[in-house]
Amino acid sequence: MARNAEKAQSMLYRFREAQAGELGLAVRSDRRPRMASACKSLRDCERWRGELLREISRKVAKIQDAGLGDYEVRDLNDEINKLMREKRHWENQLVALGGANYRRNVAMLDDDGKEVPGTKGYKYFGRAKDLPGVRELFQSRKKDEDEDNRALTYYKKFMAQSPPYYGDLDDNDTILLQSEGDAENEAWADACAHLRVVLDLPVDCPMPSIPRNTTAATDSMERRADDDAGIRSSEEVRRPKNDSDSSETLAHAHAASSYISFLSPEILLPPKLPTHDEMQAVLLGLQKKALVEEYFGAGES
Repeated sequence: MARNAEKAQSMLYRFREAQAGELGLAVRSDRRPRMASACKSLRDCERWRGELLREISRKVAKIQDAGLGDYEVRDLNDEINKLMREKRHWENQLVALGGANYRRNVAMLDDDGKEVPGTKGYKYFGRAKDLPGVRELFQSRKKDEDEDNRALTYYKKFMAQSPPYYGDLDDNDTILLQSEGDAENEAWADACAHLRVVLDLPVDCPMPSIPRNTTAATDSMERRADDDAGIRSSEEVRRPKNDSDSSETLAHAHAASSYISFLSPEILLPPKLPTHDEMQAVLLGLQKKALVEEYFGAGES
């Protein structure tokens, strides 16, 4: 009896195949194309994708067999990954031809395999996950995940804390403010005594008081309220200081200059910022100058 390959080469078989092609009854080829991009028919793409799915299912079921050797399991796993890559090519070709997008939903077969990070999509199915070299990879990965989970659980205790945890309400604690004030006075006294020794000042030299800005808290609260409302203007940012503030600043400058003889109190004073009206006058002058230059420049041309 002749084999199928020999029958396909006979003259009668070729004649009937050519006759069926002329009548539009050509039998479709049973050989899957090597390149998915060579197929231009949606129906054929669906057919070959379905065939790949059935072949993958058979091999995934076969790789569960406990009687297979390690080499056979590795070869089967390589074949399954090769078929999975080919299936993705056919799905991309389906999308290119305007067909269904199967890549949108993950196939159920993908859930049967596990991927080790760094293997670029290579998955292990069935008994391949228990191979000698692969088991250690998954165990080390699981160990790393457990350590990450423990670290995340530890640091979760410090997340979403209330304002008292960050010390935002410490200004309302009178006992804490009193203890901080005492520690600040003690540190200031020690610093002044050390400076008196370093500069060789007389013992009866008066110790300057700690420079305190009593209006700092009030000013910061006002600025915060203005920022939240969005109505703070440049005049409020550069509002002039009153006489008490200027006299206190001058006193601090004199006290500092008493320790450093080559610096005068005027040098130690903070720089004077221009007011809003002064800045407006300067900008108006610059605009007038620019307009005059533009007018005369246009007249000359």
